[in-house]
Amino acid sequence: MSTETAQVAEVKKPEEALLSKRRKKLVTDPLIDDNPITIQVLGICSALAVTTQLQPTLVMAISVIFVIVMANLTISLLRNTIPTRVRIIVQLAVVATLVTLVNEFLKAFAFDMYKELSVFVGLIITNCIVMGRLEAFALGNKPYDSILDGFGSALGYAWIILAVAFFRELLGSGSLFGVPIYDAISGLFGEDFNLATNGLMVSPVGAFIILGLIIWVQRTKTGYVEH
Repeated sequence: MSTETAQVAEVKKPEEALLSKRRKKLVTDPLIDDNPITIQVLGICSALAVTTQLQPTLVMAISVIFVIVMANLTISLLRNTIPTRVRIIVQLAVVATLVTLVNEFLKAFAFDMYKELSVFVGLIITNCIVMGRLEAFALGNKPYDSILDGFGSALGYAWIILAVAFFRELLGSGSLFGVPIYDAISGLFGEDFNLATNGLMVSPVGAFIILGLIIWVQRTKTGYVEH
């Protein structure tokens, strides 16, 4: 009796596209539907503290994007070697190292901004968004996905604080990025026409009001309800 050997071809699972639907959601969901500030209510302190002017807010946003993306990448690369009992310590060490790099970069190349932001850059270490993404995602996912997740969460944080800063600087100081907008508008209507700024907007109360309005508009649009 002849024996026939059946050759079974190995069926390879097709590789997921670099920007598949699932991976796109890692970036887009934190922008609106799962925003870290307006939905998860994280990172509120810096959203109130550094948003009086657009320029320092932009620097803060870029700093947070760098720290979250690089921290997610680093922890994801190390995820199989980090003992569970010391994972929080390792995460803090990674984030602290990255924040120190940002701090020293600002100190060397943008000293005025370094003085203006000062302690707030250091507080990125304790930002709940950063630690939350490391614990909830980077520890259990591959590096590329972790980069996308970190980038999406950081962008969601960034656009909210920039929106708050836009209205606070415009209404409170009459300017944008230090350029006097109110003076230019008043000049179009003659010397007797003056737009008045609102001092409330440069105080933390103004930040609360604007952030509350953004949350209200966003949750009305998405239909999100707290449970």
